[in-house]
Amino acid sequence: MSDEKIKGPASYFPSIEKKYGQPMSHWFGIVEGQLPARHMEIVGYLKTEHGMGHGHANAIVAHVLAGKR
Repeated sequence: MSDEKIKGPASYFPSIEKKYGQPMSHWFGIVEGQLPARHMEIVGYLKTEHGMGHGHANAIVAHVLAGKR
């Protein structure tokens, strides 16, 4: 087991799950459903339709899109 801290977008995931009451798989699915929209369009969607803060929305979108590269 590693003692290294999680870095990058994934560092937000525990607080996102706690604050919004859904597992990350739920949010990843929502982002996937918005593709091929652009990054900031999806961030705006999460903020408007799901009441998510900018940092949390940005972290989720960045994580999903990074996996597409």
